[in-house]
Amino acid sequence: MSEDAPVNIGAAALPGEAEAHVAVRRIQNKLHCWAGADRARRFDDLYNLVCDLRVLTMAWERVAGNRGARTAGIDQASVAWIESRYGVQTFLHEVRDRLRSRTFVPTPVRQVMIPKASGKLRALGIPTVTDRVVQAALKIVLEPIFEADFQSVSYGFRPNRRAQDAIAEIHHFTTKSYEWVLEADIEACFDNIDHAALMDRVRRRIGDKRVLALVKSFLKAGVLTTAGTVEGTVTGTPQGGLCKAEHKDPNEQCWLMRSADLSGLVSGGSGVERCALRVCAGSKVGEPVDQSEVLVPFGQVVGDDVDVGGFEGFAFGFGRGAGVDLGGG
Repeated sequence: MSEDAPVNIGAAALPGEAEAHVAVRRIQNKLHCWAGADRARRFDDLYNLVCDLRVLTMAWERVAGNRGARTAGIDQASVAWIESRYGVQTFLHEVRDRLRSRTFVPTPVRQVMIPKASGKLRALGIPTVTDRVVQAALKIVLEPIFEADFQSVSYGFRPNRRAQDAIAEIHHFTTKSYEWVLEADIEACFDNIDHAALMDRVRRRIGDKRVLALVKSFLKAGVLTTAGTVEGTVTGTPQGGLCKAEHKDPNEQCWLMRSADLSGLVSGGSGVERCALRVCAGSKVGEPVDQSEVLVPFGQVVGDDVDVGGFEGFAFGFGRGAGVDLGGG
């Protein structure tokens, strides 16, 4: 969406936010039920849902309500500009028409460097608002399908779940016979994730070639660097858009993060290395799993910084009546 884009004043009215919310919730509930009832089912007709104006309306509401709504991509069009100069109704109809005609092509993300606590810089990729809306529409459709496959002990980057829930569960298990708490990260997950392996994972559930092509196009969209050059994305996915851990591939990239970011709780007698492997693979408690089974095919490895005895800055006691050090450890 360029600032010079023409205005179409003949578009039909959009569904109301309440109407769109109810309709989208029904769609998601059906997809989730179907996915949960048949764990081997592949969904072949999802693209029409991504193009549905009710889904696009909800996608717009999520993008417009996000803290990054004021930030523009390389087209310099922010949410506020689209609302005031272009019109949400016209904008969403145009997005739908481009999706239906298969002429939609993601734009390279705008690279922004932000400082990390370590003093290093982290590269963020800011997509255009148009791309964010399409990504959000993909997430609305795909998330309930993949949610059916995740384990109940997985908390990272999932709807209605947060780190505090994982902490509460860890606290519960420390009153039992568990003696180790481990936190581990995948090293440079967003930079190194393998596109081919990732798409193979998505294809296990998604058979609609149009949706698969759309997901892949976002992975391959490229980056407009701070130096003003456009670089292709052979591996990884930019941090900053909806196709990152928070929302992202949309969604299946999160599988790695969800499997690895939950702390491991292992009964006494298990070694630290065994704990780390359990954390990375998201396996059953006390069951050692080699990284190569889960991470290596995706171009991932466990980072060197493994925190033993804590999670998200919290330190835990063990045994009945043990408490949590809310001051961090």
